[in-house]
Amino acid sequence: MSSYANEVGKAFRTLVPVSSVWASYAVATAYEFADAFDKGRKAAVAHTEDNGKVVRVAIAVVDTFVCQALASVAIPGFTINRICAASFFLLGKTTRWPLPVRKWTTSAIGLSTIPFIITPIDR
Repeated sequence: MSSYANEVGKAFRTLVPVSSVWASYAVATAYEFADAFDKGRKAAVAHTEDNGKVVRVAIAVVDTFVCQALASVAIPGFTINRICAASFFLLGKTTRWPLPVRKWTTSAIGLSTIPFIITPIDR
């Protein structure tokens, strides 16, 4: 159900420029638009003889886009962001690891959490 681009971008936020993270949002948003368009097209085909066709298509598009925005960007993006921020902070307070090691560890933690937060959202 989700595109995962945003989550990967968030996980690497400590290592890449912020523009790369924003690019991951662009990829995730493009996925949302494509999925919404697809659902709208399918609704249009399913309701060819229906008087309320336009409304049904609009509902399919908006419903899909909102669901994808929450499931692909907002909820997992926020969750990964907070996990990475907390991890980076805790590693800085509890270890004497050099900054590059803490950054890579933070990214690894962020990436490893993706399967755990995506599964409940996709259900």
